[in-house]
Formats: sequence, C-alpha cells, structure tokens
Amino acid sequence: MAAFNWFWKAMGSSSERNNKKSKSIVTDSEGLVEQLSLLDDAELAARARVCAAGGVLEDKSTFLACLAVAAQRKLGLKPYHVQSQAVLRLLEGDVIQMATGEGKTLVGAMAATGFALTGKRVHVVTVNNYLASRDAEWMRPLVETFGLSVASVTEKLSADERRSAYRSDIIYAPVNELGFDVLRDNQITAREQAVQTPADVALVDEADSVLVDEALVPLVLAGSRKGDAPTGQITDVVSRLRENIDYHISQDGRTVALSDAGAHRVEKELGIDSLYSEENIGNVLVKVNLALHAKALLIRDIHYIVSGGELQLIDASKGRVADLQRWPDGLQTAVEAKEGLEVSEGGRILDTITLQELMRRYPTVCGMTGTAVEATDQLRQFYDLHVSVIERNKPLQRFDEQDRVYATLAEKNHAIVQEIQTLHATGQPVLVGTQDVAESEDLAEVLGELGITVNVLNAKNDEEEARIIAEAGDEGRVTVSTQMAGRGTDIKLGGADGRDRETVVASGGLAVIGTSKHRTARLDNQLRGRSGRQGDPGLSMFFVSLEDDVVAQGGEDDSLVIKPAPDGRLDAKRVYDFISHCQRVTEGQLLEIHAQTWKYNQLLADQRVIIDKRRANLLDTDQAWQELTARAPERAAELADVSTDAKITAAREIMLFHLDMAWADHLEMMDDVRESIHLRAIARETPIDEYHRIAVREFKELAQRAVDEAVETFTTVEIDEAGAHMDDSGLARPSATWTYMVSDNPLAGSGNSVIGGIGNLFR
Repeated sequence: MAAFNWFWKAMGSSSERNNKKSKSIVTDSEGLVEQLSLLDDAELAARARVCAAGGVLEDKSTFLACLAVAAQRKLGLKPYHVQSQAVLRLLEGDVIQMATGEGKTLVGAMAATGFALTGKRVHVVTVNNYLASRDAEWMRPLVETFGLSVASVTEKLSADERRSAYRSDIIYAPVNELGFDVLRDNQITAREQAVQTPADVALVDEADSVLVDEALVPLVLAGSRKGDAPTGQITDVVSRLRENIDYHISQDGRTVALSDAGAHRVEKELGIDSLYSEENIGNVLVKVNLALHAKALLIRDIHYIVSGGELQLIDASKGRVADLQRWPDGLQTAVEAKEGLEVSEGGRILDTITLQELMRRYPTVCGMTGTAVEATDQLRQFYDLHVSVIERNKPLQRFDEQDRVYATLAEKNHAIVQEIQTLHATGQPVLVGTQDVAESEDLAEVLGELGITVNVLNAKNDEEEARIIAEAGDEGRVTVSTQMAGRGTDIKLGGADGRDRETVVASGGLAVIGTSKHRTARLDNQLRGRSGRQGDPGLSMFFVSLEDDVVAQGGEDDSLVIKPAPDGRLDAKRVYDFISHCQRVTEGQLLEIHAQTWKYNQLLADQRVIIDKRRANLLDTDQAWQELTARAPERAAELADVSTDAKITAAREIMLFHLDMAWADHLEMMDDVRESIHLRAIARETPIDEYHRIAVREFKELAQRAVDEAVETFTTVEIDEAGAHMDDSGLARPSATWTYMVSDNPLAGSGNSVIGGIGNLFR
C-alpha cells in the first residue's frame, strides 16, 4: 500500500512540476507580445517557423507570443494565461481538464497550429459534424496566418472532397467519420483510391466522451444482406411471456433469462421438443433470447425512439439520437420486430473497428475536456495518457449544494417539481438534466400543468439543440433536457445576446438540477459544468432516491436503515456516504466492463494489424503476383501475352478479394463465438482464455484459406489487359456498402426508469 501511495504522490508532484514550468514559459511569452505585435503577418509567420525549425518547438515562449498576436489580430481573441498554459500541455501529449467556458476551441487551434508547424499532420477530433465545420471555419484565419491549411471532413462530403480535405495540415472531423474512412480505405484495390492521408496527431475534443464513454463502440462497414430477425411467431410467443413467472430480470437490469416454466411454455407454443437440443440451441434459442431481450430490457423512449417508421437508438451518455448507430444485428432486428416495423437490412459486416482501436493508430494522442480527472484511471490504463488540470481564468462562483436524498422515487420527484417552482418564481433560469426521454417529457408535462413554460431538449428534437441551448440562460427560462445538452457550446446568462445578463446574475445565475446521480461522477460533473462559466454565479443540486438505479445497483449488497422526514428526505452524513459508496461501486462496474471488453477486442485488434500489413504489402508491391506465380506456375505461363502491369493488377485484385472476405468471415465467426462464450463457464472453462484460443486457431486458418482460394481463383478466372474478371465468376465485391456504429452495451446508461417504471414519474 505504501508503494501504491508513493506512486500516486510521484505522479501528482510530476504534474505540478510540469504545470509550474508551463506557467513560467507563458509568463515569458506575455512579455514578448507587445514587441511581436509590431511585425506584419508574413514576419510573424516566419518568426513562428523559426521556433519550430527542425521539427521541434525549441523557443516555446516566442511561439506562444506569435500565436497570441495572431489570435488577437485575426479572431479578436486574446488568449488567457491559462489558455496558453493548456496549449503547452497539449503539445506535451497530455489530456487537459479545462472548465466549461474557458475557451477550449481556441486552445485546440493553437496547439494544432504548433504541431503542424513542426511538420505533423493533425486531426482535431470532434463529437459531431456541426462542431467540426464550425470550428474549422472559426479558427481558419488563425491557422492560415502561419501558412498552414485547414479543412473539415463531414458526412456530406464526397470521396474526392474528403481526399482533398485530408491533405490539409489540420483537419477537423467527427470521430466516426475518421473511423469510417479508415474502414473504407481498407477495401481499396489500388493505392490511389485511398481517401485518408495518414496523420501524426489526434487532438481530441471532449476527450472523455471519445476515449472513455464511447471507446468500445464499434464502427462498422457492411455490405448488403437481410437482417436475421426472430420470426413473427417467436416474437408473438415471447410478447405474451410474464415477468417473474416465465422469465426473470437480474437485479442490475442488464440480463434476462427464461424460467423453466417459460422455457416449457415457449416449447409448447412453438411445437418443439426442447429449446436446448442441438438442433435448436444455435438457432431457435438464440432468436427467443433476442426477442426476450427486446421485450424485457429495451424500453421505448428510454433506449430508443420510433420516428418515421424507423428505430432510432438513444445515446445513453448524451440523451440524443445516436446517428447511424445500430445494435448488433440480431438485437436490432428483434426490437424492430417487437415494434412491428419493417426489419432493416443488417448486412454482412465487411470490417469493423472500435473508437479505442482507432485512436491507438495515431502516434500522438492528446485531448481536452471539462471532466478528465475522474477518467484518469481509464486514460492511463488504456492509452497511457496523463491528465493536466488547468486552473480557471476566474474563480468558480457556482454553489454546489449537498445532494438531496429521498426514500422513494415519488417523494424525490415531488421535491424536484417544488424546487423548480421555487427557483422559477425568482426569475432564475433553470436547466434540468434528466436520465431519458420519457422522464424529460413527463416532467415537462407536469410543469406545464403548473403554468410553467418549458423548453424540452431530448432525442426527439435534438436538431433544435442550438436554439434551445442559446436560450437556456435567459431570465425565467426552464429547460428540461436529457444528459448532455449543448456539449461543445456555452450557455450564456441573459440569453444568446446577453440582453438580460445583469438581471440573471442578480437572481443567482443558471441553476442546474440533476434528477438523479449517474453511474459515474464524471457525468454528474459534466452536467454541473453547464453553470458557473467564466466566473458567473450559478447553482447546482442533485436529487437522489433510494429507488434510483445507481443506488439499487451499487448498494444491492448493503442496506441503509434510517427514518426519513415527513416529506421523505433523508438528511444525515451516513446517507450521503452511502450514496457516494453506491456510485463508486457502479463506477467500478463500468471500469470492469471496459477492461473485460478490451481484453476481447485487443486480440482482434492485434490480428487487424497483421491484416493491415499484409494488405499494404499486396497494395504497394508485386507480392501478389509473385505468390500466385510460385503456387500456380502453369497458369502464370498461360498469361505470357498479358502485360506485366495488368498481371500484377489482376493478381492484386484476386489476393485482396480473398483476404478481405476471409477477414469478414473471421469477424462474423468470432462475433458468434463471443455471443455464446459465456456458456464455457458452465464447463469450468475460462471464457476469455477459450475465446483467445479459438481466435488464434481460426486466424491461422484464415490466412491459409485466403491464399488457397486466391490460387484457385487465379487458375480459373479470365485475366486480360483489363485485369481479372472477378464479376463473371461471381466474386464481385458488394455493390452497395454503408457504415454505422454498433451500440454494444444498450443498457450501460439506464437511469431511473428500468427499475422505477416509466409511466407518470412525477405524478
């Protein structure tokens, strides 16, 4: 234990020394600004380039001063001392924690400019298309002052437009677009078809969201194939099953299982002898379990919404529609069947990559967020990244109240409504953070009946986000939102134009109310951070009940016996300690899930590296022709009249086709293995060890099979000056492909509603 404490103290003192050194450099730079401001743009750019000569920023003080002059001149923004300090820590490869409203957009652009001046191409990773486009255009005058190019990549760009954008020095892009382009580039058959130009640095905005919350979200490239849904009969049978009789939901609300009685009922209604027979366990039982999961665990307006006849997933950490996301195909189609929707095409997965794996492809990763400290363990464990905390430019004036804890959900919700009424009566703007769509709509309805006008922001209207958030700080405004309202934008007191700022300041600033604690304190602090920007006054408070999910799940092995007040409130130190304990337990559960999932993903990630190297070798050399000639010399001799370039191209197309199809088969097979690997525990085998054993064995077979099938195709397919006529032999690549994200853990962010019930929460 002593050694452990020594390690953390050493890490802390190292961080303090780094920050102290950074502050000294910034102070020196501020003394140079007046002198450098006399230079014109060309002279200023030349001076900055001298600082970065040799690919290393030697004179950091002068460099920061050059950036400060350019920012003031081109953007009208004078960097604060703390912003320049943050730039230095980013350039050292840290994740920086800066509070909301402290100017992370300018910091990111300054750091990206620094990296680019040393000859590194930079991807500034954003969380959505809007921020990528906005920030690239906003920061363009600063970047171009130093002779650097900047562009944004968004979902609407064509392949040629993307190709051009990626050649810039600094590229702003949403993380999913970066990943999708990697996957598409892994299907090319000629190097000139590639869209992305490799980058040296990933500078991640909202780093905790990208690197932690969504780290294990797989990005998928698929080719056309119908989704495999439970049959209508299975969906119908499962819809009539009864909770606690035919099936049981686990205490944590994450798993569901048939009872013996439920299994017998399903067998009888389907007319089969046993769900667990060899002929049924891999087909019928899987579909029954998918339908049961869809019925019992995935709840409309909490985990998904139905809009325009389509299923749309809700991002649990943000409360928004998760654009382009799907659940794993069987689960997706099971929910579509449950809702009576047309079953969508799932498609054959051609390739997939997690965000964590994507980020690890960059030689340098750094980032910025308002809540990095709480993610320190994950950032160090999975990325070997360190966190630097940047002080606020102005002292925090927000008052963070002690949690208000109640015995029951009903008592808590009644208290929330009363508190909103009280605050609203004073004219103080209120932002309420709820856990899901159903809760936000129910609360808004109750407040409306009390005569309080409410702006609602949730997954059903997130396209109105910018307007709603712009008004959230206005006098008397009440905004009810799911978790991550307006992340990446600031809520200004007095409304978008600040017209009523003084009135709102006098009333106490923006009040933030959380309707429950999240499974990690980091998400609580993200919500708190909407208030108290740049020294503004503000207020935050969280309401908790002993029936909330975080308490039920984190405290299921403990009990709390205390007599509540008449209104149900529990006000004692041991109550607050218990709530903190419950949240720490759920945080630990999330970290364990991440660690276990990482173990499963890591082996496939290592195998992908081998596939990528093999692909690059086939693309960039005549290796394919050499290998096929060695294995089938007679066929090679028959092609003597075909030009060398045509033969090399044909061989490359053949080898790449079979390599890519073998990899797709491997991914599909390992996905099936993972779905059932937990059954290995019944046989006293360790699931992760067995998974690794199967993955290694199958990968060896993949490599050999890809070559054998390529040789067979080489000996039979027509080859001429146009290349290999693969289509004529039924070996065409998918004619249509599309990309999406898989929500791999649909129950990770459930709030009050799974245990408490979703109807009439605030009645």
